[in-house]
Amino acid sequence: MYRSHNCGELNATHVNTEVTLAGWVQKSRDKGFMNWVDLRDRYGITQLVFDEGRTEKSVFEKAKTLGREFVIQVKGTVIEREAKNKNMPTGDIEILVTELTLLNASLTPPFTIEDDTDGGEDIRMKYRYLDIRRNPVKNNLLFRHKVAMEVRKYLSDLDFCEVETPYLIKSTPEGARDFVVPSRMNEGQFYALPQSPQTFKQLLMVGGMDKYFQIVKCFRDEDLRADRQPEFTQIDCEMAFVEQEDILNVFEGLTRHLLKEIKGVAVEKFPRITYDYAMKTYGNDKPDIRFGMEFGELNAVAQNKDFGVFNSAELVVGIAVPKAGEYTRKEIDGIIDWIKRPQIGASGMVYVKCNEDGTYKSSVDKFYDQDDLSNWAKVTGAKAGDMIFVLSGPADKTRTQLSALRMELATRLGLRNPSEFAPLWVVDFPLLEFEEETGRYHAMHHPFTSPKPEDMALLETNPKAVRANAYDMVLNGNEIGGGSIRIHDKATQQLMFKYLGFTEEEARNQFGFLMDAFQFGAPPHGGLAFGLDRLVAILGGQETIRDFIAFPKNNSGRDVMIDAPSVIDEGQLNELHIKLDLK
Repeated sequence: MYRSHNCGELNATHVNTEVTLAGWVQKSRDKGFMNWVDLRDRYGITQLVFDEGRTEKSVFEKAKTLGREFVIQVKGTVIEREAKNKNMPTGDIEILVTELTLLNASLTPPFTIEDDTDGGEDIRMKYRYLDIRRNPVKNNLLFRHKVAMEVRKYLSDLDFCEVETPYLIKSTPEGARDFVVPSRMNEGQFYALPQSPQTFKQLLMVGGMDKYFQIVKCFRDEDLRADRQPEFTQIDCEMAFVEQEDILNVFEGLTRHLLKEIKGVAVEKFPRITYDYAMKTYGNDKPDIRFGMEFGELNAVAQNKDFGVFNSAELVVGIAVPKAGEYTRKEIDGIIDWIKRPQIGASGMVYVKCNEDGTYKSSVDKFYDQDDLSNWAKVTGAKAGDMIFVLSGPADKTRTQLSALRMELATRLGLRNPSEFAPLWVVDFPLLEFEEETGRYHAMHHPFTSPKPEDMALLETNPKAVRANAYDMVLNGNEIGGGSIRIHDKATQQLMFKYLGFTEEEARNQFGFLMDAFQFGAPPHGGLAFGLDRLVAILGGQETIRDFIAFPKNNSGRDVMIDAPSVIDEGQLNELHIKLDLK
């Protein structure tokens, strides 16, 4: 038996108990006649004491040779500490060691295994197995496990059945790029790794499984950001004989359950807003509603004056920034520089200070009087002490720019409290979006999303106006899940493929198996998928998913720990019938 107890459970009730512990040496303190060692495992830290007067000489001398991260086993007696440490669960006791066994020595770690480490991100990624020993990373992984278990418990209690779907599937043309896997036994042919189990979960509904879920790995070969990884995990769900309202109720319930069980937070309201409202009011389809700064469209009160910049703009729109009337000219210039960065791309900004005495001072006083600026304040909801920031230009581009500015200012003002949770549903997305590059429509979600029944006739006359029977859940300005009611009959699915630019042959080659299945009594069905990585990060008070993944990739999609992706030898390539010409 390597241990009778773990390093986090012993306390004053165990005094005089003989125990066996095992773990890693966190640190040691040698006072000559007395040596203390902090022993660490996943559960906590216990202080060991080696006393020249009470410890066998060979054990005492061996303790002096221990280095950081040595793996050891000790036997001894729990005794009460003279100097108690109230900051640790085991701070009332220590172990007077009688036996010490070295299980494995360790090289000096490349960074300190402590909460506040001296290791940079690159070195910690290379030695991720050491980084996991640190409490912040370890606790994130335990937190992720807790969330996943609560998801399984909640859905299982509602009669959802977890079913595994294949990882080696067929490549499809929609969505992001696929990762492809060559087939050795089928020369010149390739599998793809799934971007989601979409068609398989629909086939499970055809198969009568009724309620399916899966916590599943998915893969997308796309450019990476802080909240993206080439492989990620979904809570994937599908239900038969349901309408949109049924699905929204189930997953509101799941989200409430997670917030209550994981964070101790009770959330009653899940507002529902349309996609059009979200874009007009917040400039994006995943708004953070923990704070205000809603858009005010100023065309009616800012145009037809002598200010040509506004007169020529498709949209003039502003936000009232609370208490920003205190900003200095230097701070305002810094914000203007921020929005002019290539990532944002604005050409400039107009600002209006709302003075405490009810007057206004703007950067365009030459063109607008106090009555004009008072109207701007009414439209944006600005109060005394606030600052109104205004952008103008093409409607879509300007809304995107102001949305980025809104989020940046909220962060600077401390309005994005990670301990506050504000979920909402965004509904009534466009079914299709037109891509200028290809000159064709693409599915905004995926080609299996059902149109709103009342909009079906518009597919022939005005496809851009057709709304999807789709919905996204947003939490604190992040899309954490999305789904739709699916098409479940062959005729409608064929029509959808037609408007997406598929020929009959292409549709048949890619999705014939699904359309065939629809002819064998496919029930009405729909579903949703949550991004587990992102959900866990937000519940954990962060927005970067990497720290909640055991072995993440870097921003180049590389695993620097195992050095992947890597070159494979010529023999393997020949078996796979692949010839490389890297010239």
